Amino acid sequence: MGELVSELAPLFESGRLVDIVGLPPADLVLVFERDAAPSESSAPRSATHKLGLRISACADAPRLHLEHARTRSHSGPLGPFFRTLQAALLADKDNAGAPELVRLSQVRGDRIVALEFRSGPLEQTHTLLAELTGRHANLFWLGPGDVILAALDAAGPRAVSGRSWTPPPGAAPVHEQPALGLSFAEPAETPPRHAGLAPLSWRIEHALGAQAHAAELERDRKSLLERLARREERARGLVRGLEERLRASERAADVMREGELLKANLARVQRGMSTLVVEDFFDEALPARTLTLDSRLGPRENLERIFERAKKLERAHALVQQELLAAREKQAGCAERLEAARGTRDPQAFEAELIAAGWLEPRQQVDERGRNAPPPRLPYREFKGLHGGVIRVGRSAKDNDQLSLKLSRGNDVWLHTADTPGSHVVLVLAGRSEPDSEDLLDAGHLAVHFSPLRGARKARLHLARCKEVHKPRGGKPGLVHLSGGKTWELVLQPARLERLLGGPRGPHSDQA
Repeated sequence: MGELVSELAPLFESGRLVDIVGLPPADLVLVFERDAAPSESSAPRSATHKLGLRISACADAPRLHLEHARTRSHSGPLGPFFRTLQAALLADKDNAGAPELVRLSQVRGDRIVALEFRSGPLEQTHTLLAELTGRHANLFWLGPGDVILAALDAAGPRAVSGRSWTPPPGAAPVHEQPALGLSFAEPAETPPRHAGLAPLSWRIEHALGAQAHAAELERDRKSLLERLARREERARGLVRGLEERLRASERAADVMREGELLKANLARVQRGMSTLVVEDFFDEALPARTLTLDSRLGPRENLERIFERAKKLERAHALVQQELLAAREKQAGCAERLEAARGTRDPQAFEAELIAAGWLEPRQQVDERGRNAPPPRLPYREFKGLHGGVIRVGRSAKDNDQLSLKLSRGNDVWLHTADTPGSHVVLVLAGRSEPDSEDLLDAGHLAVHFSPLRGARKARLHLARCKEVHKPRGGKPGLVHLSGGKTWELVLQPARLERLLGGPRGPHSDQA
């Protein structure tokens, strides 16, 4: 480590820090501006060059080297350590002058490097300390007296803010270590930039950088495979559920037969009966058949209920067949892409392609301690109707219950597809007695879109007030009964749905 520091120190000491490129989870590149290198003595004295110093505390290959390769950019939150470092060193560099690297040195003859900064917004010397000690590697930002101001990995007693930094446990090396030049072979490739500068650093970058890149690719591949496997399992579960619904819908003819049998024996039915035994005249043998009745209903109401159930199953049969075909295609597509992900050479690029094609959702960027952390998850997506009405769409079965039964007012309008499962939709009236007709149409379109009827040209909807929506005792999540309301035949308008989905949807519309 000493020979590497000796090679890098002349390149970066007295250099002016002009940028810090954070590369979570454990890398950063310090960009310095310096005068022309001694080997470039033919250049004008006023010539300046920018050099990057890579510091990596990743467990796979902790390292320090001149950045010969192009630094990749990072999108998304940086995390508290990177923000603290940028705020301390770069917040006022335009007014107070760029911070200067006073000294680059090895600590205790160990794999620890200290970078001491002064000037710029700093009134006293501060130190960026890199412990490049294998899987326990860490970065520290130290104030005067080596007081810890921030740590990349803040877990453990040695990384507590406000305490003085102490060396890692164990004695410092007492014997001279093998030369790094002997540990890393001379690369056959020439560096893409800064040829001739820091040859030992190039050996380290070429060897350990490739090792770290391979480990990163393996992590990316594993994560991608896990995401696709979850997506395939959800698709497989949807297929299983639709197959069960298809089998249930195939009973439409049998339920219609029950209705005809009840109709022929209606005079025998009395309120309070739960069963009725009849002769099945649809069978030549005339076997006895037991019909199940609702004891709370009268004869005519039981008959209407059976026929309505038969019609509902009949309507659902064709729809479920279409949904099942689409679900099987989706499952096959997930399986195909899962297999392709196992052999891809660039998991990040392949994941970006899947996100662009709609096979995966974008990863949610989580900034666990920062001001940019996402707001708390709401149980609904929120949309704006044409005339400003707030429309809320439940995210899951449990979320449907919370939206309809706990978060809505009694007069708010509740919508749901009549023949299929789907999200509960609530049009918030905000004190008005009646809904705006355009906002109501928008809410109806969203109820269809967030159901298996997505893409249909027309659909039947249940329309009620939220005070007419009730949860049956012991009912599964999302299951409700209505004590009022009406059925609405809706003809879908693609342009209306496109406006709703393409326009502003509120701060939580895409939060999963």
